[in-house]
Amino acid sequence: MTKEKPSLDSISFELSPADNPRLANLCGHLDEHLRMMERGFGVEINNRGVKFQIIGKAELLAKVQEVIHELYAETAQTVLVPEQVHMAVRQADGEETFAPAEQQEVVIKTKRGLVKARGQNQQDYLRKAMTYDVNFGIGPAGTGKTYLAVACAVEALERDFVRRILLVRPAVEAGEKLGFLPGDLSQKVDPYLRPLYDALYEMLGFERVAKLIERNVIEVAPLAYMRGRTLNESFIILDEAQNTTKEQMKMFLTRMGYNSTAMITGDITQIDLPNAQASGLRHAIEVLKDVEGIGFTFFQAKDVVRHALVQKVILAYEQSERAPS
Repeated sequence: MTKEKPSLDSISFELSPADNPRLANLCGHLDEHLRMMERGFGVEINNRGVKFQIIGKAELLAKVQEVIHELYAETAQTVLVPEQVHMAVRQADGEETFAPAEQQEVVIKTKRGLVKARGQNQQDYLRKAMTYDVNFGIGPAGTGKTYLAVACAVEALERDFVRRILLVRPAVEAGEKLGFLPGDLSQKVDPYLRPLYDALYEMLGFERVAKLIERNVIEVAPLAYMRGRTLNESFIILDEAQNTTKEQMKMFLTRMGYNSTAMITGDITQIDLPNAQASGLRHAIEVLKDVEGIGFTFFQAKDVVRHALVQKVILAYEQSERAPS
């Protein structure tokens, strides 16, 4: 049985004085600031020049309009940054501007449909993805870490928050090395990136993914090929991050450029690094745990959304590893 959509109202208004540089300052790069307000309040904001329309629940419209007017006033004296917009949304009419985060259902919108979070940890994961520029999703296989990260990347691309998506994996699996695999670089790397491809195909379709890869809008690459690059206006996903070294993780995190977002996923119980090397993911959890602006979500066996037996397998292994040898 489908739920009825809540009735929405709208309000229209005009900013004054008309000033294109100030308007661009208010909206942000690629309308980044407007999109932040949309996510924060749960409304839709449309504008043509200084003429604005807000669509949403009636009780929110005046609050959003007030925030836009306040921020526009600030553009006369300062260049707005995302942090200012975020704080303006949070402070609008105190803590009650919008429903508490734990009561909101987070949904990712792609052209092929909606991607909904399942369970509290997935909800938390998506909320942090919308709040922080760097996010870690850590936990066992089957908890949706990679799939949801790809969904966030696709939505960001389709809404013009970023200009491209980069999908990155360390080329380490159970001690195997790329050199032992047949074929050229692309053929060597493809098996490692298959879960990322599968999620992209589901959300964008095979033909569109192929075209975007051909145009370099979507780039898939082994982690080693990130060294020396600065990635601007990009959504970057590092998958299987437990198989990075400490040096590789530091290198990856320092690739981020202007207006970029990074999501790092991994399972610290599935480390395949040779010669007992320390995992860069495990090290990053400890080093970055108190750094402001970085989000961490820790998934558990109960969050597994695959076959019910997968949960039991994970719990059995956890119990075995805790037992004294």
